[in-house]
Amino acid sequence: MKKLSVIQIQVLQQRLAKDDEVALKNLYDGTADKLFHFAYAIVHSKEMAEEIIEDVFIKVWQKRAHVATIENLVFYLFTTTKNISFNYLRKYNRKKSVWLDELSLPYYHINASPEDLLITSETLQGINKAINELPSQCRIIFKLIKEDGLKYKDVAALLNLNIKTVENQMGIAFKKLHASIELLLPAAKKSSLKKN
Repeated sequence: MKKLSVIQIQVLQQRLAKDDEVALKNLYDGTADKLFHFAYAIVHSKEMAEEIIEDVFIKVWQKRAHVATIENLVFYLFTTTKNISFNYLRKYNRKKSVWLDELSLPYYHINASPEDLLITSETLQGINKAINELPSQCRIIFKLIKEDGLKYKDVAALLNLNIKTVENQMGIAFKKLHASIELLLPAAKKSSLKKN
C-alpha cells in the first residue's frame, strides 16, 4: 500500500463523485490499512475491525455524490471509522464508551531504508521501540499526526480532546523520543566506528 498525497486524494474525491469505482478501490488501497489499525484499537477484534472498514467504504460509496465537497477526506474517513466502531461496540458488546487509555495500537514500525535516512538499523529499531513504549494516549496521538498526517485540531476533534491536550501529548512524545535517540546515538557512533 502506498501513501496517497493530498492531491491524489482530491483527485479521487472528484472521481468518486462521478461514480468511479476504480477511485473507490484506489482510496481503499491507500487508506484501509491505517483505518483498520484505528478501528482495531477501539474494538480489539480483527474480524470486527475488518467489517468496520468495509462499512466505512460502503458509506463512502453511498455518499459519493457529496464526497467531493468534503474538505479533509482523511479526517472524514477516520471520523467515520470511529463512529462505526463505537456503533459496533454498542451493538455487540453493549459497552457505552471507550476511554482513550483503553485503545491499543499494534506495534509501531517505521519503514525506511538506511540510504534514505542515513540511520543505522540499530537506531531505527531503537526509535520504533521508543515509540511503542509511549503511553497509549500519547502513542495514538503521535501515530495519527505523524503517520496518518492528521492535523492537531483534527486529532483533538476525532478523540474528543482539547487541542492543548494533543499539543501536550505530542510534546511528551517528542521529549521521550529525543531522549531515546540521544541514548542511541553514542551506541550508533561506536558501532559505525567499529565497522570502519
